[in-house]
Amino acid sequence: MKTVKVLGTGCAKCKSSYDHVLEAIRITGVEASVEKIEDIEEMMRYNVLTTPVLMIDEVAVIKGRVASVAEIAELLKR
Repeated sequence: MKTVKVLGTGCAKCKSSYDHVLEAIRITGVEASVEKIEDIEEMMRYNVLTTPVLMIDEVAVIKGRVASVAEIAELLKR
C-alpha cells in the first residue's frame, strides 16, 4: 500500500491537489492511504518552502504546483 501526503496551508491549490489525489486513486485502483497536512510546524519537518507538495512513500514528487489527475495517476503506478 502506498502512502500519499499532500502538504499545504489549506489554500485553493492545496485543496485541488488533495482532490486530484483522491480522483487518481479512484481511477487507478491503487491501494493508498492519503493524509492532508496543513500544520506549518509539521510541514517544516519536511523542509517545505513552497506549497502544495505531493509526497508518495515519503518522497516529494511534486512541489509548488497542482499536478493533473493523469500525472498523479502515473506517479501512483510506479
